[in-house]
Amino acid sequence: MASYRKRGKSWYAEVSRQGQRFSQTFDTKAEAAAWATQKEVELRTAGSSSPSLLGKNKTFYDVCREFEKTLLPKRKGKRWEKIRLDSFKEKISWAGQKLSEINSKNIANWKIARLEEVAPSTVNRELNFLSKLFEVARSEWNWISINPVRGVERPKNPPPRDRRISQEEQDKILAALKFEMGKPPKLMKQHLGAAFLFALETGMRKSEILALRWDKVFLEKRFLTIPESKNEDRRKVPLSTQAIELLKLQREAAKDEFCFPINSDSFCTTWREARDKVEIEDLTFHDTRHEATTRLARKLEILDLARMIGHRDLKSLMIYYNPTPEEIALRLG
Repeated sequence: MASYRKRGKSWYAEVSRQGQRFSQTFDTKAEAAAWATQKEVELRTAGSSSPSLLGKNKTFYDVCREFEKTLLPKRKGKRWEKIRLDSFKEKISWAGQKLSEINSKNIANWKIARLEEVAPSTVNRELNFLSKLFEVARSEWNWISINPVRGVERPKNPPPRDRRISQEEQDKILAALKFEMGKPPKLMKQHLGAAFLFALETGMRKSEILALRWDKVFLEKRFLTIPESKNEDRRKVPLSTQAIELLKLQREAAKDEFCFPINSDSFCTTWREARDKVEIEDLTFHDTRHEATTRLARKLEILDLARMIGHRDLKSLMIYYNPTPEEIALRLG
């Protein structure tokens, strides 16, 4: 049975069962109640096969290590998840604590400290991954009874980016990359120029462009296939006349299984160098997806656009659709 008492500015929670007493102090009564509820569930389900017993000596560090060993190799985003796992193990103060001792207050305190270092959107992505780790430990390994991340309020994400790419900026970037339309690329930076234009024509993500292979391109039928996208869906992308022309030039120049033979790290470095060289501020390669979606919306019905871009719902699509008031006014006539 749980009981609560206020001590100064803190709340003291105590849970007793069969002669055993457990207690902890919290800043708010809500946090105390959440802890007491979790502790009562653990005590009720205690037994030879209970989650609390199976994971009683396991730490969060053990969760990270087990996830890395058994599940990470099969995960699509394993490169970035490995970076996050290493960061969690190194920087989270309670990584070495037993899972039974970790509660929503620990997660909330970590969230507050993290918000002083990175943007709310980054914290939300990290909270999602933390929740995934605890949920696997709960549902698949039976190491814990409750996922402590579930009781933590998420920070509000900032408004989505609405960065557009002007024709002048497009021309400057292509000049910096020494790309000329109609000529097969020879230098790596020229392949990047082609990828930049191709992204503007198709709305494809950088990762999708770099992973594109010739056996997934069907120029005579004017489409290509992305076997697995960010949301794990397979989709077909129709190709404009200019997109087809870019691919033909790539096929002529690239003696490789990949349509755009560019190393991911070199891609990022070369992009930043070109952008900075022509003094364009606050522009990322991913902004091509915003620009492409807005341009394509002038030509396609909304459902066709959603299918081409790869969004399951129109709400997600609206994040990338950013016409200016002037552009909308011109359509009104």
